[in-house]
Amino acid sequence: MEVSVLVGSQWGDEGKGKIVDILSNRYDIVARYQGGANAGHTIEIDNNKFVLHLIPSGILRDNVICVIGNGVVIDPQALLDEIALLESFNINIKGRLFISQNAHLIMPYHKLLDSISESGSNKIGTTGRGIGPCYIDKYARKGIKVIDLLNKSVLEEKIKLNLEEKNVLLRKIYNQKELNIEEITKDYIEFEKKISQYITDTPSYLNNAIEEGKSILLEGAQGALLDVDHGTYPYVTSSSPTSGGACTGTGIPPTKISSVIGIVKAYTTRVGLGPFPTELEGEAGEKLRKTGAEFGATTGRPRRCGWYDAFLMNYSRMINGIQRVAITKLDVLSYLDEIKVCTGYELDGKRLKSFPTDVERLNKIIPVYETLPGWKSDISKVRYYEDLPVNAKDYLSFISEKSGFEISIISVGPKREQTIEL
Repeated sequence: MEVSVLVGSQWGDEGKGKIVDILSNRYDIVARYQGGANAGHTIEIDNNKFVLHLIPSGILRDNVICVIGNGVVIDPQALLDEIALLESFNINIKGRLFISQNAHLIMPYHKLLDSISESGSNKIGTTGRGIGPCYIDKYARKGIKVIDLLNKSVLEEKIKLNLEEKNVLLRKIYNQKELNIEEITKDYIEFEKKISQYITDTPSYLNNAIEEGKSILLEGAQGALLDVDHGTYPYVTSSSPTSGGACTGTGIPPTKISSVIGIVKAYTTRVGLGPFPTELEGEAGEKLRKTGAEFGATTGRPRRCGWYDAFLMNYSRMINGIQRVAITKLDVLSYLDEIKVCTGYELDGKRLKSFPTDVERLNKIIPVYETLPGWKSDISKVRYYEDLPVNAKDYLSFISEKSGFEISIISVGPKREQTIEL
């Protein structure tokens, strides 16, 4: 029995979809523990490309059961679209997908309020999918849960109570048209007919599976530096992508966790606003973006790109308890003559001892770099570590040493087979 947590270790977009797909063949169950359809996990198999937003990437393995945990917020239409996409590729879903009855539902007013907030001067760069407003209602104890779909009268009453408040907000504060209670209620009653077969008590299901000796991989979305508590607040997501969020988001106790695996990109990227100490500006950043195809799988937005940040990774390793990592997109760096790695931060002429999460200090820090030679050769067809160029192996050894982790997987391309396992 093994229960592993897979954590995006930077600002998200580290390549979790591919790595979950690679690892899931070794597990009986893959469970998603937080976030919503703002995630975009991309997997390429043969000539097919899958972008999954809610359903765990393990669904592409016929022998794997997939669970959407209670910590996830679910847009029912996005879920149904994803199920339809997978079924169009003849991927069997029935009996392999379970949805927590305690997961919260994203409602139309959540998406509308999200888009309104992002159109103002205080935007933080969200995907506009209603994730944040849904979590707000969850913690304000006003949320509507998946289990409410199974009781029509309860569902109608909760939608009515929420819309009474939200419509006043939309009309008086945002000068928007009110939403129709009857239409929303009708739509969500229809959703129940289509997804009720997947709804279950997932904490009991997962803990029973552990007692039966089954292995579980817990899959997060976004990245640790976007964690609402431990990230670069306020430029963060609305949930806990860190390993700690895996327990609250699934109902699996900490004592059952066997290992924490980090996903780390060979350089650093960030989507949206917020501090980014190692960001490459101008032509250099654009070149890295184009070479790495750094555009959001969910939004299509261009990602900001920069050098690998070992100082940031040491912080992420600490708060997550990361023991081993999968390095992704090493092949992207093959065009460079020299590669810089950030090994520390300076602020006001002093070397910092710990990573500052507050925006004010992060915007002022000066990264300390060490420069390594590039390898200037295509590594996308390499399948064994010993066949990598010497400079590529030196780069991996350097970031491993400076970040304090052990490397177990190296990705040298987007396809399933473009993987080196150590």
